[in-house]
Amino acid sequence: MFARGETILQLMERLAPKHYAVPDDKIGLQVGSAAKPVSRVLVTLDVTPAVVNEAASLGAELIIAHHAVIYRPLAHLRTDTPAGALAAELLRKDIAVYISHTNLDTTEGGMNDWMAEALELTGRDVLEEVHTDKLYKLVVFVPETHHEKVRDAIFSAGAGWIGNYSHCSFNIEGTGTFLPREGSDPFIGKQGKLTHAKEVRLETVVPLSARKRVISAMLKAHPYEEVAYDLYSMDLKGRSFGLGRVGVLPATESLDQFAERVKAAFQVPFVRMVGDGSKPIRKVAVLGGAGAKYIRHAMFAGADVLVTGDIDFHSAQDALAAGMSIIDPGHHAEKIMKINVAKWLTEQLINKGYTTEVFASEIDTEPFQLR
Repeated sequence: MFARGETILQLMERLAPKHYAVPDDKIGLQVGSAAKPVSRVLVTLDVTPAVVNEAASLGAELIIAHHAVIYRPLAHLRTDTPAGALAAELLRKDIAVYISHTNLDTTEGGMNDWMAEALELTGRDVLEEVHTDKLYKLVVFVPETHHEKVRDAIFSAGAGWIGNYSHCSFNIEGTGTFLPREGSDPFIGKQGKLTHAKEVRLETVVPLSARKRVISAMLKAHPYEEVAYDLYSMDLKGRSFGLGRVGVLPATESLDQFAERVKAAFQVPFVRMVGDGSKPIRKVAVLGGAGAKYIRHAMFAGADVLVTGDIDFHSAQDALAAGMSIIDPGHHAEKIMKINVAKWLTEQLINKGYTTEVFASEIDTEPFQLR
């Protein structure tokens, strides 16, 4: 059974929630319709004419890309321009395009974590906070017989996290009362008779990003026809999500050695380097895409080097003067997302029983050549 487009987009928004994106970022469904079954999905960094042809040859009805097809405002949609011709070809071939950009950069287990993992960084922290997950206190009353079932269901859906501790809850045994009225179908008790039930008051913490999933899982696992629960907004700060990561290498190495590590990790033929090649490197900041404006963030975090793309001449000079080293593997280093998104989405679809196939694009969209 093929998954519908809406289902696939919901899965992508579970990996990278839309509200994790920076303001005004162009994300979401940009071309076509998701209201159709999808047999094949193509994951790419950029949508180019060659990628569209690749999707068509695979029979893919949906492209998931990191960089937007429509980024700048369009004054017109003329098919004699590159942007217009690309949109026309996508519509002609009935291929939808969905964009997951800074929300994929920001999310835990997304772009910047993949880049940090490729560099073997440990003890990772966020470089620049973009979003803090709002916390809620969930209180639900459960019959003793289903206490563990409901608790396990809401934990599996994402509730119960406090810092690095999972499965956090508080449970109080007590007696619940209710009187089933006409038209009810009580799990315990009988219509017209006041019922006393042994119940557990289950309390736990729920982040905004998981709230809908947790409530849905709770209602599904709960045996009562009408579930008694409360959801309170909390002032406590939840998990922080943001751009870039800061971590440490397994061992200290020179900047020259580290440059080779970056080339191998991101499979790029060359990097641009700012700094003394003999400088010892242990603490590393990494940020996918264009990160010149985050040089000071990396310095403030105590990083020995910043790995990011699209460093301009004057930013490089300023970094050098400040004693900050930079390794620039290019914007295209973000291609690491193709295989990772394809793998994650494939696992999610299989777990749900769908036969939709997901492919990582084999098209190289790097526009630069080294001569």
